[in-house]
Amino acid sequence: MAELATIARPYADALFKASRGNLPQTQAWLDQLAAAASSQELLDFAANPRVNATQVFHVLTSAIKDSLPEHGVNFLRMVIDNDRLAAVPEVARQFRVLANEVSGSSDAVIVSAFPIDQAELQQLIATLEKRFGRKLEASVKIDPELIGGVRVAVGDEVLDTSVKARLEQMKSALIA
Repeated sequence: MAELATIARPYADALFKASRGNLPQTQAWLDQLAAAASSQELLDFAANPRVNATQVFHVLTSAIKDSLPEHGVNFLRMVIDNDRLAAVPEVARQFRVLANEVSGSSDAVIVSAFPIDQAELQQLIATLEKRFGRKLEASVKIDPELIGGVRVAVGDEVLDTSVKARLEQMKSALIA
């Protein structure tokens, strides 16, 4: 989706510059907008020629938990008016990258075969922060297909210690 990334970049840059003083708050409402804009039903509704921009705006703002600040309202109106609603999730992703650069942290997606309790998660994050050499903002997903262990993605780097990955390695070694 290089096209969406290209479309989203100027929006993310402008929003980042406008939000320098409150990056976490902007990220919070932008993530909510991105989640709502990820809905194919909402995108279909917005694409309907009988629906106007005001109706799309009201549906979207009612779909999010918090109210938008003034620059959030302006951002959303501009995105809707320019028919760029589908790019909002990518805008949120690019905004997060810019905000992480400022804070010196990275997003980490931890995929586990089983739920991880809070104490284990904190210990895992501390170990991963030492391994990757930076502060990590972790999110956890459950995937029973891993059988056991975890797979961690930090940017382009992936650390896969899952049982499934080890079985795949053994399979490859036996076949070769």
